[in-house]
Amino acid sequence: MDAKNLLIILSDEQNRDMLGAYGHKLVSTPNIDALAARGTRFTAAYTNCPICVPARAAFQSGRYVHQGRYWDNANAYDGRVRGWGHRLQDEGIRVESIGKLHYRSDDDPLGFDERHIPMYIKDGVGSVSAAVRDPLPPLATDANTKPGFAAKAGPGTSTYNKYDARVADLTCDWLAGAAKSGRDAPFVLYASFLAPHYPLTVPEEFFALYRPEDMPDIKLDPAEGYVQHPWVKVLSDYQPHANCLTPETSKIAMAAYFGLCSYVDHQIGRVLDALQASGLADSTRVIYAADHGENAGARGLWGKSVMYEESAAIPMIASGPDIARGAVCKTPVSLVDIYPTVLQATGLYPIGAEADLPGRSLFETASAPDDAGRLVFSEYHASASPSGGFMIRKGKYKYSAYAGSYPSELFDIETDPGELTDLAADPAHAGTVAEYDALLRGIVDPEKADRQAKDDQNALIERFGGREKVLTEKLGAAGFTGVPEGIAKGL
Repeated sequence: MDAKNLLIILSDEQNRDMLGAYGHKLVSTPNIDALAARGTRFTAAYTNCPICVPARAAFQSGRYVHQGRYWDNANAYDGRVRGWGHRLQDEGIRVESIGKLHYRSDDDPLGFDERHIPMYIKDGVGSVSAAVRDPLPPLATDANTKPGFAAKAGPGTSTYNKYDARVADLTCDWLAGAAKSGRDAPFVLYASFLAPHYPLTVPEEFFALYRPEDMPDIKLDPAEGYVQHPWVKVLSDYQPHANCLTPETSKIAMAAYFGLCSYVDHQIGRVLDALQASGLADSTRVIYAADHGENAGARGLWGKSVMYEESAAIPMIASGPDIARGAVCKTPVSLVDIYPTVLQATGLYPIGAEADLPGRSLFETASAPDDAGRLVFSEYHASASPSGGFMIRKGKYKYSAYAGSYPSELFDIETDPGELTDLAADPAHAGTVAEYDALLRGIVDPEKADRQAKDDQNALIERFGGREKVLTEKLGAAGFTGVPEGIAKGL
């Protein structure tokens, strides 16, 4: 039977390398590993922005952040820029979502026929105070004394855990219902989970899988002499997620994060089992990815927001009846590739502005020889950043540049996958730096994009009463979006 349906599964804040399928020796993720064994695993996949809301806008619209101008967690996808869901609706193809969207509002035309237990940015507003970047506000006097997200890790059950279980429940029911309906028309179903995003609270049975004393040491620990890049140092000072961690509690945080990786794998496994039981597996392709990664302590950082592999790299797996099994694709890919992937999966061809989108179908990429000439692009204009950050990956090199006077970075990912040695200042690599900077500027003018982002953010801040009011009231300053009250009551 020809594949005609598409199931997209997204997890949140998933460090690519903290999955068994990507070679981790401790993390237990048997269901994602099995999906990779049945399909093609992409080893150079990246987010187009290492923070939730802009990444998800790129995922939905197929456009880079600076193209759509969804800059941060207060500028959420609202349907203003057409996405792949709108095209499916135009063609009469059933398209629904289950779980976290992190788009703006339920009132927006987002391109879904139905949205089940959707999570949007809080109150349709999001983190307005985090958009204050021009300039950044003064650091709070107690900024480095309050416990960060990672210091609050441990066993328990959060509303996030319950929400993910409900997402799995509804997705399983949806697939069973689709099979029983007897409809032969194709569908696209998007199931989106919260884990392993903060809070680092994980049900006991999954926390118990990992002993804190077995956790790896912090990579490039500033406490042992590592010096953060100056742009990253500013961001780290304003986002002290690792505050109050000791060597012991750092390992507890890592164990909790690993536990959440296993927890979301369990929920994804339930969905994949339901797909098989429904009889739809032979006609359904599956894409698994994450919106961005997680630093997990590397370089003294928890959270995301930077261009290093821990934060910007993501897992990406494609599986289905016509996709190579157990294959590995080294061609760089990113979230903007989802748009053309959806089109190909449903038998559609690009029309109008779709022909100019930067992405390429993952199925096309997976079936072709590895393409060392393809590049992918990521950028960051959000919380705690003093200026725009930009990254391209092409071939064996990854190049990052920052608007303003901050130095660039260059890493040879093939020989130095841990990004331990920055080559940008090495005269022997001056030609590569110049080449990659030109490639970057062929996509975006960093200074122009930085100015546009800040102008848009300043206009947003003025709409909410101005800089002083927004900072005083800490408008939208919560560390992460809560499960909507109406949904939380039913969990």
